[in-house]
Amino acid sequence: MQSTTQTMMKKDEAQQKLADWIDAHFDDEVAFLQQVIRIPTDTPPGNNAPHADAVAEMVAAFGWSAEKHAVPAQAVRDYGMESITNLIVRRPYQAGGPTVALNAHGDVVPPGEGWTRPPYGGVIEDGYIYGRAAAVSKCDFATFIFAVRALEALGVPLKGGVELHFTYDEEFGGLLGPGWLLEQKLTKPDYVIAAGFSYNIVTAHNACLQLEITVHGKSGHGAMPETGHDALQAATKILNAIYADLPELKKIKSTVPGIDSPTMLVGRIDGGTNTNVVPGKVVMKMDRRMIPDEDPVAVEAQVRALIENAVAGEPGIRIEIKRLLLSHALRPLAGSEKLVASLQKNALDVLGEAIPAQGTPLYADARLYGEHGIPAVLYGAGPRTVPESNAKKADERLALEDLRKATKVVALTLLDFLGD
Repeated sequence: MQSTTQTMMKKDEAQQKLADWIDAHFDDEVAFLQQVIRIPTDTPPGNNAPHADAVAEMVAAFGWSAEKHAVPAQAVRDYGMESITNLIVRRPYQAGGPTVALNAHGDVVPPGEGWTRPPYGGVIEDGYIYGRAAAVSKCDFATFIFAVRALEALGVPLKGGVELHFTYDEEFGGLLGPGWLLEQKLTKPDYVIAAGFSYNIVTAHNACLQLEITVHGKSGHGAMPETGHDALQAATKILNAIYADLPELKKIKSTVPGIDSPTMLVGRIDGGTNTNVVPGKVVMKMDRRMIPDEDPVAVEAQVRALIENAVAGEPGIRIEIKRLLLSHALRPLAGSEKLVASLQKNALDVLGEAIPAQGTPLYADARLYGEHGIPAVLYGAGPRTVPESNAKKADERLALEDLRKATKVVALTLLDFLGD
């Protein structure tokens, strides 16, 4: 029978071997990330199957098999995207342990303007790697794959299993990403670590309601505007009502640390025919973030009433309100505290500092696991704050040392859960 001292020594040796393996293979990990970044996955339009095919080939080089789960083409087109193939890489070990899933998404918002380096170049400069999704969340394709490779390279008995979930529908809401895998009963892990940042663990996040508001009026000649019904004037009343409500939202405070108040904005407006024509139709897309303390059903009813009341009685004006997305909040489930405790312990060892576990005003795919009763937290490679990463902006970047450290933390956490 082994003494406690012997057990601790073996564990310390295993931890050091994990760290050493990651250091020895870090150039390979960075090169892998460069490959993942260099394949565009702009969403929209969302033609993301080619990226999944490439990742499947890349992991095959490690002797792994990636299951390709293509979402039916018609469902994808109806959703507003072009192609989605989600990947599951299953790494089963001995019986008797949990299955831990690691999820990162490969779809990204289009690069936009203002880049000083190629958005799909994977350029390395001054200790950073630059590119769209360098920080959110193609980086964690590398983090999670190399953490698992390090774990398996130890050669120690492992119990349970790891699943790598690489999905391609986070930007549109996740329903055809993790949501589809779960609904199709292709997976049901015991725990989930989803892509995140290195210096905090996300245990809760906001819900999100997105609506498309179509204002119908009647076109008319610009010289005789009274012959039309101006959809833009009506849309302006809706805009004024939405933004007039913001001070009231600021008064609502969440009880979840890291989350403040609900937010609301109109992110896109399209309409009109020409400069000299009364606008007959205006389409607006709005976003209402809900704190975990709010009821999404009640919030949607309130927002719809706010919009409808703003133009009630306007002659010749008709509105349509279409829900684009209703994502629920992530809330801590029983078992998530085990993930938090292990990640915090290992982060303290690797980073040399205590990292917080708290909520975030963002929303992510992790909520879909939570809706299926699976405890999930967000942790991965990234800086202390989203603005530091330039996520979804020009010159998105990741410090390579944060990638290295996050890989070690995840590998050590997997050893905690799966080590014999």
